[in-house]
Amino acid sequence: MPSCRPYSRAIARPRSWSASPSILPGILSNVRDAVVKAVTDHSTPSLASLGWTEFFGDQLEPGDANFVPTRIATVHRDRLTGLSQAGPVDLTLPAQANTGDYAVGDWVLVDGHEHLVQRRLTRKTVLERRTQGGRVPQLAAANVDTLFIVTSCNADFNPARLERYLALANEAGTTPVILLTKADTAEDAEAYERQAAALQRGLPVVMLNPRTSDAATVLAAWCGAGQTVALIGSSGVGKSTLVNTLAGSAQQSPQQTGGIREHDSKGRHTTTSRSLHSIAGGGWVIDTPGMRTLQVSDVGYGIDTLFAEITELAPLCKFRDCTHVHEPGCAVQAALKAGTLDPERLARWRKLSDENQNNTPVQSGPRGAKSPGGRGKRR
Repeated sequence: MPSCRPYSRAIARPRSWSASPSILPGILSNVRDAVVKAVTDHSTPSLASLGWTEFFGDQLEPGDANFVPTRIATVHRDRLTGLSQAGPVDLTLPAQANTGDYAVGDWVLVDGHEHLVQRRLTRKTVLERRTQGGRVPQLAAANVDTLFIVTSCNADFNPARLERYLALANEAGTTPVILLTKADTAEDAEAYERQAAALQRGLPVVMLNPRTSDAATVLAAWCGAGQTVALIGSSGVGKSTLVNTLAGSAQQSPQQTGGIREHDSKGRHTTTSRSLHSIAGGGWVIDTPGMRTLQVSDVGYGIDTLFAEITELAPLCKFRDCTHVHEPGCAVQAALKAGTLDPERLARWRKLSDENQNNTPVQSGPRGAKSPGGRGKRR
């Protein structure tokens, strides 16, 4: 599997502390010891089994000892639910907070009596997308280890759309895996597999039937204890069916599933909200509503990783600001003429890069206010 992008965002630091600095290490040690004890206490579900790692433990502060680490399980318009060692819980938001500030998979610290959310821990990874005309990116899922990008071996298979999903996954820091469904209905399923594998270096591609138990076995390497996966793709490709297969018979509320229209292979929306489901193998899966359009924004790293064959040629160009269109000494154009670079890939790279540049907010004004458009990030 390809390595995830190293997480580069700053980890939350402890707020000001009035106690003597000499006793602070001991207090922090006691807080972390309490968490370790909870993780190793087999009489209750462990935090590790919910996806807790040292990344989150290192964010604990001296005043957090009485708060309960809780993972967001569902996000509704006006309420949140979570999972802790004590089980499911309905959460209460602080004043002036709203559910849009939280994503399924987030870790929060909660008051054990009133179930009031005290603060959200810094995310290790976050999947977000900008909707058409939207000012603020829409949160899809947080702290996801692997993103399963689901598509069918039929008219739904669209390389340009899959590349958008891959750029999103790369930018988020998750490991992308392409899942091909409905292979039994295709005359040449292997052709779809080859096309998918060519989209990004080292990209795992798996053909499966989401209705069979074999699907869980094939995906077991990404679904181990404490691991979190998310599913993304168009409606009707089998995401909800796969969630039900991975969750097994123990799932209390199976996801609704629906068919597709035969003439265009388009499906109906059956998942309308995001939710966290336990996997029979010990991991967690997040289903997301189907999406056909995905506006890219602020995913420069994701695009560079996706189109590595172009990214690596750019420094060889004669001019640093080469547009790879008409400049002399352009290494990209030379590769195109030599037949070592796919012209369709170059065209899609150009379109995606331009869209990302136009949609990415840029710093402007004396206070650094963000506004859409402009130059965006440098490629």
